[in-house]
Amino acid sequence: MPLTPVLKKQYRALGHNLKPVLTIAGNGLSDGVMEELDRALNDHELIKVKLVIADRELRKQVIAELSKKAKAEIVQEIGKVALIFREAKKPNLRLSNIR
Repeated sequence: MPLTPVLKKQYRALGHNLKPVLTIAGNGLSDGVMEELDRALNDHELIKVKLVIADRELRKQVIAELSKKAKAEIVQEIGKVALIFREAKKPNLRLSNIR
């Protein structure tokens, strides 16, 4: 489900104070990275991901592939940080960043 512009604006405001919970470097999207991403999205729903990749085009490709594999929405991309959202099936009110 695509996010509406109003929801994206709200999530960007919420994401402003978040710290990155996942860092992706030269190894790319390994199985361990995808497992950690899945766990973080299930727990928090809205997360920041830091990409330590120098090439801008490669960074955009990795973010696109990441959101496609995780079935998540890209809320915002600024530099080497992406804000990603995926609604949890069973949200945990204590851990969720949007509830």
